[in-house]
Amino acid sequence: MKIRIKFAKEGTMKFIGHLDMMRYFQKVMRRANVDIRYSEGFSPHQIMSFAAPLGVGITSRGEYVDIEVLSTDSSEEMLRRINAALTEGVEALSYKKLPDSSAAAMSLVAAADYTVRFRAGYEPSDWDDFASGWEEFLKRKQILVIKKTKKGERETDIRPWIYKLEVVCDKKTHSEGNESGEEADRNIRMRIAAGSAANLKPELVMQAYMESRGQKLGEFALLIHRDEVYANQSETELPNFCPLEQLGEDIE
Repeated sequence: MKIRIKFAKEGTMKFIGHLDMMRYFQKVMRRANVDIRYSEGFSPHQIMSFAAPLGVGITSRGEYVDIEVLSTDSSEEMLRRINAALTEGVEALSYKKLPDSSAAAMSLVAAADYTVRFRAGYEPSDWDDFASGWEEFLKRKQILVIKKTKKGERETDIRPWIYKLEVVCDKKTHSEGNESGEEADRNIRMRIAAGSAANLKPELVMQAYMESRGQKLGEFALLIHRDEVYANQSETELPNFCPLEQLGEDIE
């Protein structure tokens, strides 16, 4: 039986790398008494694969791991057991049964949603001007950047890989002592290509935009959060993105 688990990775756990997360989840499966299937041969290992590696320093509430099990309890019970074995900063959000014919999450990833904001001290001096410039930037037929690959560096047009982008400035109320007021929560939300066919990092989009304005993006200027990971269910050129968890169903 194929199972897809959606989980969050936040707090100090954002500094744990992908390989360590893989080893960590293997231990969690044992502690939670998940009846996970093992491979055959002289060195059996758990049947487990992650959808899309998350960069160190990035938080997320849209991570996925696929496993195969020999038996299972309900989704509610399995979430309770898995979360009881998880440490602070990691939370299992859903536990879905997949169709037997379902492909592994890793091969399905086509896009991801991110929320990007500036660290304190790195914000644009004129936020309104910064926000208004995106519309003209995205009207470009090409957005050329130098992209690092395993074979070196090459010039790449990333415009086709930016599916959606909006700049949001929400007002939120705060109180301190006897004083209260409003402050702005300023975010850039984007849906961009992810996966093996095309993969775009949000910091590269931000860097390209800043350079188009004759500005430089500071090395540690951004806080990045991944909100969701999608499969493309379209059979045409127009994408039809679906969150990976929606490809499965809860076990009652």
